[in-house]
Amino acid sequence: MKLVIAIVQREDTNKLQHAFIENNIRATKLSTTGGFLSQGNTTFLIGTPDDEVNEVLDVIKKQSKAREELVQPNLIPTGMELNPSVKVTVGGATCFVVNVDEFKRF
Repeated sequence: MKLVIAIVQREDTNKLQHAFIENNIRATKLSTTGGFLSQGNTTFLIGTPDDEVNEVLDVIKKQSKAREELVQPNLIPTGMELNPSVKVTVGGATCFVVNVDEFKRF
C-alpha cells in the first residue's frame, strides 16, 4: 500500500478532483498554502495499492499543468519604486509516494 501526496495549484483542483471520481480514485482534499508564493494550493491524500500508483500519477500528470505568471517578489518599495515583477513557472503538481505500513477504512 502507498500514500500519494499530491500538491497542486488551486486552478487545477476541480478538474483533478473530477478526474479522480471518473477513475474511481478515492482522495482526501486539503486546502493548503504554498510557502514560496504564498498562494493557495490543494493537497490530495490518496491511499492506493502498490500496483495502482502509476495510474494515480498519470491522472495527476494529465490534469495538472504548469504555467507562467508574473509575480512581485515583495511589496516593499526600494526607494520610490516597487520591485519589478518576475516571471515564474507555477502549477503542475508535486507528488510524494510513501510506503504505508497499515491502511484501514471504516
